[in-house]
Amino acid sequence: MINRSEVKSVRGLFVGLVTLDFVYLAPSPPTNNQKIVASDYVVAAGGPATNAAVTFSYLGNQATLLGIVGSHPITQLVRADLATYGVAIADLAPSQTEPPPVSSIIVSQETGERAVVSINAVKNQVTPEFISNNILQGVDIVLIDGHQMLVGEAIAQLAKANNIPVVVDGGSWKPGFEKVLSFADYIICSANFRPPNCHNMEEVFAYLSQIEIPHIAITQGEQPIQFLDDGKIKSLEIPQIKPVDTLGAGDIFHGAFCHYILQHNFIEALGAAAKIAARSCQSFGSRQWMQTGRN
Repeated sequence: MINRSEVKSVRGLFVGLVTLDFVYLAPSPPTNNQKIVASDYVVAAGGPATNAAVTFSYLGNQATLLGIVGSHPITQLVRADLATYGVAIADLAPSQTEPPPVSSIIVSQETGERAVVSINAVKNQVTPEFISNNILQGVDIVLIDGHQMLVGEAIAQLAKANNIPVVVDGGSWKPGFEKVLSFADYIICSANFRPPNCHNMEEVFAYLSQIEIPHIAITQGEQPIQFLDDGKIKSLEIPQIKPVDTLGAGDIFHGAFCHYILQHNFIEALGAAAKIAARSCQSFGSRQWMQTGRN
């Protein structure tokens, strides 16, 4: 757990999806008409930007999450979890009474793989006028996950104008991402990230290079990270582990990357973030790995 006496001097703004996750550990996902009994469960705030913010805060920084939380009674579970990990909330719709998006996730005991049923932010978008005028005051780095695209674009443009580095979490392609990407300093994609007319990793690198993003990488689960260096695709080995739970590993990777890129070069930050993500996969849920102390 975080030592609250530590002084946090670096600030990050994390823009995107806020969910409430119900995570179950079970032998396998159920088949049709089957009932299964879970051996463990976790309730926590979730979403790419949310888990990244928690990780960034855990590593000794100040994290603010910019997204929709609202005032529905179950949002107290979200707020309590984020308060535990020192994440401040900049709510884009504080008076909203609808429940937040909820995800149900089953993690398989033998493999650590997960099955997810979720609602994302597609039906719950807000426009940039809901952004506070001083939202970037004192901010050292910004991460955008693309789930609040108009807000993400506005924040990325403003950050670029103020020389604040912008990291994009490219988990999957979302309409409008091309506008955000034009302001990005770093993009780290998953293997599932497919811009228009891109069918393989080489085409993804070519697409992102044409936008002139300075630093580009693609994660591939347990496989080496692919990154672009002087126009050439290179590989970075990652720790090999037996996963207990892969849920949120990509989000945690991004939060750790935001921490390390403020101290190290691109390749070193990728490697350090991969170690944190690997450690997170060795325990159940997206928070338990933090109980064992920092690397």
